[in-house]
Amino acid sequence: MSGGIIMKIAVVTDSTAYLTDEEVAENDIKVVPIPVVIDGQSYREGIDITTSEFYDKLKNSSSFPSTSQPPLGEMISLYDGLAEKGYDQVISIHLSSTISGFYNSLTQINEQLSSNIKVFPYDSQVTVKLMGYLALEAAKLARQGRPMEEIISKLDEIRSTINNVFVVDDLQNLVRGGRLSNASAFIGSLLKIKPLLTMHTQSHAIEAFEKVRSTKKALLRCEEIFDESVSKDDYPVRAIIIHANDEPAAIKWRDKLTAKYPDIPFEISYFGPVIGTHLGEKALAIAWMKDINVED
Repeated sequence: MSGGIIMKIAVVTDSTAYLTDEEVAENDIKVVPIPVVIDGQSYREGIDITTSEFYDKLKNSSSFPSTSQPPLGEMISLYDGLAEKGYDQVISIHLSSTISGFYNSLTQINEQLSSNIKVFPYDSQVTVKLMGYLALEAAKLARQGRPMEEIISKLDEIRSTINNVFVVDDLQNLVRGGRLSNASAFIGSLLKIKPLLTMHTQSHAIEAFEKVRSTKKALLRCEEIFDESVSKDDYPVRAIIIHANDEPAAIKWRDKLTAKYPDIPFEISYFGPVIGTHLGEKALAIAWMKDINVED
C-alpha cells in the first residue's frame, strides 16, 4: 500500500507459462503469445497454432524453426488498455532473459506508456509451468490487495526454490538456436549420448552438465538429482513432469515417481511450440519448486 491507497494490480505473462484456459480465466491473467516461425510463416503460440500442430509441422518442416518477440507496440497497447480498465500497476512475468530478449525489451517500455499505469517487468529466470506458478501466485496476491513490493518479494522467494533437470533427444535444436550456453563441450558426442540439462545455474542459462548413455539411465540420473534435492528441502514441494509431444512417457514417469514419493504432488505439463523449438521433440523434464498451494 502507498499512503493507505490500494493499487489495482494486473498480472501479465506470456504463452510459455503453459497455463490452462481455466487457470487464466479464474485468475484474470493476461497472456501474451510468443511468435514461432516455421518455414517462413509466423504463428502466435496458443492462438494460431496448437502444440500438436506444431510438432506435426516440425516433423515436415524444410527449415529449422525460430522464435521472435511479441511486437512492443502490442505490449504498449495491452498495458494502456489495462490502464483504461482502472489498473494502476502491472506485474509482467516472462520467460528467462537468458533465452529471450523479451524481458530486457520490456524494461525500456514505461516511458512510452500513459502516465496512469506503471509496469514492473519480472524475469522468471525459467519458463514453462514453473513460470506459470509464479503468475498464479502473483494473481492471488493481487486479489488480496497486496502491494507490488510484497508481490515481487514473494515471487523472488518462490523463484529461489525452483529446480529442474531435463533430457533432450538430441542437442541440434538447442545448438542451432544458440540457446545452449556450453554447447562446445557437448557437440560431437556419440549419438547414443543423452545430455542432462538444467536452468538451475547461477546464470539461469540452459547448460548441459552431464552425459549419460541412454534415455533410461538419463531419467534415473534425473531421479537421483531430484531425490538429493528434495531430501534437503524444509518446505512442501510440488513437481512437474514436462514433455515435448511424448505424453505416454511422461505419464509412465509420473506414475513411477508418485509411487515413490506419495507425499509430493506430481502433475504433467508440456513444452509448447516456443520451447519445443529449442528442445526438439521427445524432450522430458522433471521440475520442482515450493508448493504454493500449501499455506505457510
